[in-house]
Amino acid sequence: MATEIWPTEIRLHKDKRTLSVRFDNDESFDFPAEFLRVTSPSAEVQGHGPDQKKTVSGKQDVEIMQVDPVGNYAVRLVFTDLHDTGYYTWNYFIENGRNFDAVWAAYLAELEDKGLSR
Repeated sequence: MATEIWPTEIRLHKDKRTLSVRFDNDESFDFPAEFLRVTSPSAEVQGHGPDQKKTVSGKQDVEIMQVDPVGNYAVRLVFTDLHDTGYYTWNYFIENGRNFDAVWAAYLAELEDKGLSR
């Protein structure tokens, strides 16, 4: 179960456009800042139910300014567009890392369907 997997390293790259997360089961994932911003676990993006989820566009150039620990279960990210809500849990990173291609493809298709751009 993902909750038993713990991060061993969380590293923001110098360009502030990639966050790397490595886990104690030897899985590691590199997350683009844009991906993390548009899939934010915040209520602002996810809403309070599946029918309230928002499509966030125009974040291709967003960067991560800050990574703050939240207890022993998550981090809070602060982006250059000043978005700073939502806790990125270890489960978030595991699930989105393992399913990155599908999540990203669904996001790009959603943008296209709505006539929005990255």
